[in-house]
Amino acid sequence: MSKINLPPFTLGETITPEQRQFFNKHGVIIFRNFINAETVKQFIYETERIEKQWLAEGRDKVNGVPLKFGQDEEGNPMVQRMCFLSQYSTTLHEFLQDPRLQAVVDLLQPYEGRIAEIEKDGLILNHYVRTPNSKFSQMGWHTDSPRDIFLGQRIMPMLNVGIHLNDTPYENGGLRVIPGTHKQGLLKMLFRKKYFVDNDPDKHEIGFDIAAGDLSVHDGRLWHRAQQSPYFGEASRRRVMYVPVVTGKYMPKDENSKTPFYHRFISKVNI
Repeated sequence: MSKINLPPFTLGETITPEQRQFFNKHGVIIFRNFINAETVKQFIYETERIEKQWLAEGRDKVNGVPLKFGQDEEGNPMVQRMCFLSQYSTTLHEFLQDPRLQAVVDLLQPYEGRIAEIEKDGLILNHYVRTPNSKFSQMGWHTDSPRDIFLGQRIMPMLNVGIHLNDTPYENGGLRVIPGTHKQGLLKMLFRKKYFVDNDPDKHEIGFDIAAGDLSVHDGRLWHRAQQSPYFGEASRRRVMYVPVVTGKYMPKDENSKTPFYHRFISKVNI
């Protein structure tokens, strides 16, 4: 387990050959200062506004996808995993039209990709905070590929694009990946780890220093997890928005969509 010092990549409207080479080798890349501090504050405000609305409504799922609830330090309810956020915010919807995000789609080559705003879980927020009553302070090892199997289709390449809204130095937990595992065979993809149950560090894993405003991209076939913070309360807080980039058949969701089986499974094992 180690921290990797990344090249100081920034994202323009095209992916550079160096960036593509790095991503193809490791299956993960981080672009620094993708959004500025003011935009970070705006996105946090939008997610808090939507959270307040959903709690007032008593909403427990969106487009068939369950929300994940916990409690803050004062024992107040909070939504720790939100989904399809851009359908409830003009600001977040417009953000997904950023030409630089279209450049990220190009990392799926030779496949033709698209930003899945109303597919899978849409734009999500993972809100990690460690309190005695938190339900979401870490996430065990997993890849994003078995979803396709649960849906009765073959595994297709995809990307998970993360917009980080809190500073997360390596020592405070956060994203951990096993680089290069996006090139593994099917058996290792399915059985190398116990999905979501295994939170143990791996001797081959790497982590990062991530700042608020950074953008991370990882291949969905890559083994990854979210390390728990060693701290409690505000010091442990990490907010990350993710949006998938997918290929293949267009599969939009709406308020009549059924809850996918894998979400029922994750709700039983994920802590």
